[in-house]
Amino acid sequence: MRALWIAAATLAAGVAQAEVPDANAGEWYFARYCAACHGMEARGDGPMQEILTVQAPDLTQLSASNGGVFPVIRVVRQIDGRDPMLAHGGEMPLFGELFSFSDAAIPAETGQPIVTAQPIADLAAWLESVQE
Repeated sequence: MRALWIAAATLAAGVAQAEVPDANAGEWYFARYCAACHGMEARGDGPMQEILTVQAPDLTQLSASNGGVFPVIRVVRQIDGRDPMLAHGGEMPLFGELFSFSDAAIPAETGQPIVTAQPIADLAAWLESVQE
């Protein structure tokens, strides 16, 4: 029981130091690392689309296809490679190590915190902001 308490306190201390997700930073990361395939407005129409074997999805429809709730857990897990997608080859093909920054905790759609790298938290915040 004591070990569980110490682990929880350590996690809480780390979360307290994490930055709040920044959608503006997320937009920058998206433009720099995601837009080639997903398009500048995240609609799946990036310039690399012509050579992709799998259509890049319209990321502005994630909430609409999830009962009106932004799927934070699914988004984070697909970006960081915990829930690999065949189209991404696992973690994002070129950027897996790039997103290995300090941790951030963001609330999942269930309200529970999900821990990920700060740039991924920023990307998720921006993607949530562009939902239609």
